[in-house]
Parts: sequence; structure tokens; C-alpha cells
Amino acid sequence: MLNNKLTKYKIKKIIRCFCFDINATKTALLLNVNRNTINRYFNLFRQKIFEHQTKEFKRILGSVEIDESYFGAKRPRGVPSKCGRGTHRQPVFGIYDRNGRVYTEIIPNCNRKTLRNMILGKIDSKSEIISDCWSGYDGLVDLGYNKHFRINHDKHFSANKAHINGIESFWSFTKRRLSQFNGYKVNFHLHLKESEWRFNKNHDMLIKELEALVF
Repeated sequence: MLNNKLTKYKIKKIIRCFCFDINATKTALLLNVNRNTINRYFNLFRQKIFEHQTKEFKRILGSVEIDESYFGAKRPRGVPSKCGRGTHRQPVFGIYDRNGRVYTEIIPNCNRKTLRNMILGKIDSKSEIISDCWSGYDGLVDLGYNKHFRINHDKHFSANKAHINGIESFWSFTKRRLSQFNGYKVNFHLHLKESEWRFNKNHDMLIKELEALVF
């Protein structure tokens, strides 16, 4: 570990604070541990989570929702949310497995070639894909994805099981979490994977998983 002066008991306390989303400053005060030490442990946890999440998702088979979202400066008032497409904001591609898991990846843009490469690389052709009507998702049937359902948000938000509520719920969850970190862009990839790992899990599950990754 980073600091062998800390007992396993104390490290477990740091893990609990991390899993309860208590920030480093408050954790240092609660546990009477130097703030820099807490920061180093939190960074270690995020590195472990990043490695775990990256290895966890090789290829996804099942019913999945796909979508992209944009992170960075807030939109000016009156600018629709999807106007992030094609701007300087950082795009992220997301896959929501309806079993409850999420996979995300930072991408350079949201053009058709980029999105197709992501889909071909991560989603089995036997899967059922649900997306919105963004043109980047056109032609998936030609690639062998015969079960591609699309939802037109201009007309309705869902049609029976044709919705992307799961991945949109993840985007909302992640943006709420990341709003608490000033300058998170420095380690954006770590915070993104951490949010992916936290999503749909209670504190007990998070603690158990992180302890297994750390010890």
C-alpha cells in the first residue's frame, strides 16, 4: 500500500468514507489522517476501479441501450442538450446493459465511423440495441445488428421497451457526482469509471468490492 504506517483497520475506514462519497477533506478530519495521504489513497482506489472496470467489459451480449453524452462547460441558456454534438465539449459513449451494468468510453467525436467502431468492438451482433435517432446510429442493421430499436425523443420518450432511460439515468447520476469536483478534467477518465462502478450499487456492495480490489 501507499503508506505502510496505516493499519488495515484504518485503510478500511478510508475505504468506507470513499464508498460513502465523503470527500478527502472531511475524510482526513474524521479519521485524523493527513489530507495528502487521503488523496493518495483515493487516487489509488480510482486506479484500481479503472483497471477493474476496463477488464470487466470485453464483449456485451443481451439487451443494451446506447447513447452519447457531453462533459465540460455548461451549455448557454436556450441551447438544447443535443447541441453538444459537434462542439468542443468532451463526448463520451455509453452502453447500458439492462442487467444493470454500464460501460463508458471517452471518444474523439460522435460521427458514424467512431460510433460504429465502438459498437462493433463491444456489442455482440446477437444483442438487442436500443438507441435514439441520432444519424450516427444509422445502418446498424447493415452491420449485422438485426435487432435495433430507435426512440424518437421529438415525439415520445419511450414506446414499450424501446427507451434509453437506463443510460440517461446514468448520465444524470454521473454529472451530479462530477459537479462536486473542481477541475476533475485532470483525472476525468478515473472519475468516469468510478461513476460507472458506483452506479446502481448500495454502500455495502461498494465497500465489499473495493476491499477485494485493494487487499
